[in-house]
Amino acid sequence: MDFRIVGLDDSPLFNTLQHMMDLSEDTEKIPNAPSKVYVRDAKAMAATPADIKEYPKSYAFIVDMPGLKSGDIKVQVEDDNVLLISGERKREEEKEGAKYIRMERRVGKFMRKFTLPENANTDAISAVCQDGV
Repeated sequence: MDFRIVGLDDSPLFNTLQHMMDLSEDTEKIPNAPSKVYVRDAKAMAATPADIKEYPKSYAFIVDMPGLKSGDIKVQVEDDNVLLISGERKREEEKEGAKYIRMERRVGKFMRKFTLPENANTDAISAVCQDGV
């Protein structure tokens, strides 16, 4: 939508909105622009905090995933020694007669990718889920 057509082009808010919409249209025309999948992945990664501890002979990746069971979480090694931790947090089904009056907890897919050192023994990778961490 072009806000200039409806005479709102003097408002700083609408100028900012128009600029953002123009940028969005421009990126669709650029062949190497980030895809929607990439943007979705970036959001999923940003919303999943993690700590990494280095021990003398190993690393520990600590990722907060409250409310999830171990079966809801996938841990795998991709090509090029990339550790991928992913899953999905689903909203519980609403029960008849009950409705949300506020929804603040994040739902949806989550993912973190970590590049492992070249000498990492990918066969020895293991995962533990305890209290959503």
